[in-house]
Amino acid sequence: MTPPVALSRLSKPVCGLTVSGKRSRGTLMQSPSKALSEALGASRAVLFDFDGPICDVFRGLPAPSVADELARLLAQRAPCLGDRARATDDPMEVHRISWEGGSALLAAVEGALTAAEIRAVRVAGPPVEGAELALRAAYDAKRPIAVVSNNSAACVVEFLEIHRLADLVAEVIGRPSLRPDLMKPAPYPLLTATNALGVEPAEAVLVGDAVTDIEAAKAAGVRSIGFANKPPKRAVLADAGADAIVLDMRAVADALTYRAD
Repeated sequence: MTPPVALSRLSKPVCGLTVSGKRSRGTLMQSPSKALSEALGASRAVLFDFDGPICDVFRGLPAPSVADELARLLAQRAPCLGDRARATDDPMEVHRISWEGGSALLAAVEGALTAAEIRAVRVAGPPVEGAELALRAAYDAKRPIAVVSNNSAACVVEFLEIHRLADLVAEVIGRPSLRPDLMKPAPYPLLTATNALGVEPAEAVLVGDAVTDIEAAKAAGVRSIGFANKPPKRAVLADAGADAIVLDMRAVADALTYRAD
């Protein structure tokens, strides 16, 4: 099967941060660690994962309820897969299971997942703290931006437009249509993004909060910054091979601003 065209819109160091300088609005700016500086300094483009670094997708519409909705749909059409689907509270896992039931089942579940994601981002609330600053800092630093997500491109675009961030993002690379095997940790979405932005993989950096992001970056030859938005993730992302770790998306914004200054 020919890979789908994604929708376009538009060492393991743990990074320590020191405080220096101020933002124009009076909040403290953090000077970046060497690891973070090197990861961003070697990159001409910045890729952002969506769920985690930019949006808490299922904050308002809990993921388990979406997974249950998808599992019921799957069980109606493929009873032999129903028990496995009902055993997970992860909508993405139900989507992957549906692939085993053939293209028609996959299309039905994927369509329902996309619709649920769009509903979810409408009630997800504001962007993750520091995300807008990071996007604007990359844009102001003239680093083209792509959002690279296992969520649907449609829900990413919806969220960016709701929060008036769409103009900052050059490309949105969402879930490959009917090809869960090409989702991260596969390198396909990242390679699609770098090709769309006109940069080599080695000239890009991905900001992601999951091991699959780091694995996809390594497979694609892209640098990675792990966003440890929960304490246990710091060691997990470092062990996965992230080039730098940040605990707050504002650290990415500060590092980009620091370099621009």
